[in-house]
Amino acid sequence: MNVFAIGASRNIGYYSSLRLLDAGCNITFLLRSPSVFDTDESIQSYVRSGKAHLVKGDALVQSDVQHAWDEALTHGAVDLVLFTVGGLPSFKLSKGFVVSPANLVTQSLLNVLCTMPSQQPQPRLITISSTGLTHSSFALIPFILKPLYALLSVPHKDKVGAERVIAHCAGWKWEVDSDEEPGDDILGERWLERDGLPAAGSFKNVLVIRPALLTDGDCKAEKGGKKNAYRVKEGDFSAFTVSRKDVGHFVADAVLNRWSEFENKLVTIGY
Repeated sequence: MNVFAIGASRNIGYYSSLRLLDAGCNITFLLRSPSVFDTDESIQSYVRSGKAHLVKGDALVQSDVQHAWDEALTHGAVDLVLFTVGGLPSFKLSKGFVVSPANLVTQSLLNVLCTMPSQQPQPRLITISSTGLTHSSFALIPFILKPLYALLSVPHKDKVGAERVIAHCAGWKWEVDSDEEPGDDILGERWLERDGLPAAGSFKNVLVIRPALLTDGDCKAEKGGKKNAYRVKEGDFSAFTVSRKDVGHFVADAVLNRWSEFENKLVTIGY
C-alpha cells in the first residue's frame, strides 16, 4: 500500500504511520522539518530500506503539497492519504487555547484535496477531528470535561471547517446550527470554487475520526492483547478519553483490515 502522510511527525499520525510501515506499506511524509526524524531509528530504518520518504514542505503552501503528491506518485498510485495535521496550541486568557494560523487544518486539507490527482480507484482519506465540536456533540461530553472543551473553541472551529470540506466532497448532509457554521476566516472566500476541489458527492472514500480527549497513555489494545480496549461507533457518544496510541492502532486496523466497515463514515473513538 502506498501512503501519503501529512502531519505525521508526531502523535496520532506518527503512531499510525509506524504501524503501517511495520505492515509493509510505503509512506511519503510531508514535513516542515524532516530533521524531526534525524534521531528516530524506527523511521530511519525505513528510510534506508526505501519504504519511508521524507519531503520538506508546508501543508499551507499548495505548491509544497503538489510537490509531495508528485513524490508519492513516483512510488505508484496513492492508496491512502493520512491527514493528521494539527498545531501546537498556546493559551490566551481572552480566547482560551489558540493555534496559529486559526485555519491551519482546514486550509491544509483544502490544499491536499485541490492537488489530489485524478485516479481510479480514488485514494482512501483518513482525517482526525475531535469530539465536542458542535452543540449536539458537546452535549455528550462528560460534565467534568465541559469547561476544558469550552477553552478549545478556537481550534475546534478549524476542525469544524475541515469536517465541512469533507461533507461537501463526500456528499454528506451538513446539519449544524447557524452559529456553528465556519466562516470565510476558516474556509476562505469562495472556497467552493477552488480549482481542483472534488465536486460535491464525488469523493466518498473517506473516514473522519472524532477521538475523545486525547492522552499520551499506552496502547491498551496492544497491552496484554486486550480486546475491545476502546469503543468505535458511527456518530457521537459520550467518552472521557482515549490515548493517541490507541487511535493510531485503530487507524491501522481500519486501513489494513476493516475499510469496508468504516468507509464513508464519521466515527467517534473513546474508552
